[in-house]
Amino acid sequence: MKFSDFKINEYIMKGIEDAGFTECTQIQAMTLPVSLAGKDVAGQAQTGTGKTAAFLVALFTRLLESETVKEKRSNPRALILAPTRELVAQIEMDALSLGGYAGLKSVAVYGGVDYQKQRDALKDGVDVLIATPGRFIDYLKQGVFSLKEVEVMVLDEADRMFDLGFIKDIRFIMRRLPPYYKRQTMLFSATLSPRVKELAYEHMNNPEYFYIAPEQVTAEKVKQCIYNVGKKEKMSLLLGLLKKEKWGKTVIFINTKREGEMLASKLKWNGYDNGILTGDIPQKKRLTILDEFKKGKLPILVATDVASRGLHIDGVTHVLNYDLPQDAEDYVHRIGRTARAGAEGKAVSFACENYVFHLEDIEKYIGMKIPLEWAEDELYAEEKEGAPRPKFKSHDPRAKKMLDRREGHARKHQKHKPRPKGKH
Repeated sequence: MKFSDFKINEYIMKGIEDAGFTECTQIQAMTLPVSLAGKDVAGQAQTGTGKTAAFLVALFTRLLESETVKEKRSNPRALILAPTRELVAQIEMDALSLGGYAGLKSVAVYGGVDYQKQRDALKDGVDVLIATPGRFIDYLKQGVFSLKEVEVMVLDEADRMFDLGFIKDIRFIMRRLPPYYKRQTMLFSATLSPRVKELAYEHMNNPEYFYIAPEQVTAEKVKQCIYNVGKKEKMSLLLGLLKKEKWGKTVIFINTKREGEMLASKLKWNGYDNGILTGDIPQKKRLTILDEFKKGKLPILVATDVASRGLHIDGVTHVLNYDLPQDAEDYVHRIGRTARAGAEGKAVSFACENYVFHLEDIEKYIGMKIPLEWAEDELYAEEKEGAPRPKFKSHDPRAKKMLDRREGHARKHQKHKPRPKGKH
């Protein structure tokens, strides 16, 4: 089906055309007839299938066709909640793209950026509020805005909300919205678990459920492979692969911040420019790194699972699991950063002695054996020695204070350590 087959507001259609969208994805074709009619929707589809556009098109169309559209509003008319800062920023970009001609004001609210600036933007009035639960509740409790005029509520990545412990916050917000029969609610998730269905039952008005169950859990056009490699040889194999295949835009996933800093430092030392994305990097710097990666200024992005969900970056040709994830679902979300919107991509994984134990659960979850590749000796590249070790960095003052205290204690202990007594 095409977007032109639906009764979509003309201003939104112009945004859709500018974005280059013509044919609907499966989740869009299934949900739009229901959501455009004003009914509640709960949709399940894997990452990269167009869920964001599915709810934005219905949301904008409803607001523009509302009888109160001409009235000046100081409080939000639509609310979109997402679990991470990166996903909120991504939804905001898509909203500006699809709703550019609509004349509706969208404001994104999340932690890590200027608190007062966001507060002032909300006080100036907002139509569509896109937010993470934490800072949203902060402003709500201060009375910066009211939820009494919300016409549309969207909950994106609902399963992730549970994983991150946001469910109490979600219920707190839901109870302060207009009654379920006076608003439209849309819920989208990679999995509609019993917990998510219970949330839908409590706070939605007889939603229609849509399941997109692909033949395989992972994206169809991702070519997967795995190498069995020792922990100490992973860097050498990575350098060999980068030289042999001349990878394009690449995301390399690691499990810990410390490992990521070491890997990023070694890559730069060996001539591969990159950016690193971990949970404690300030939001302003995160957005700068992502922007440079999207524009191709940084060919490689080293990241923890903070980048595994919700980020739509065009042209990612390769995803590398430098560390196999410890959660099978994270594997699916990681490799979903490539082969998006019908494109092709490659997902390479390293199985070392530290993380190979998770491979069985991953293959059971995705319902297939990941093809094993054999790395011949010539594929290993020589690593340039002497890469500087990154210093411990933490943007949390409590962590820095604790580190300083431990170092001070160590110095004091070393200074007063009694000298060993000699034999008499």
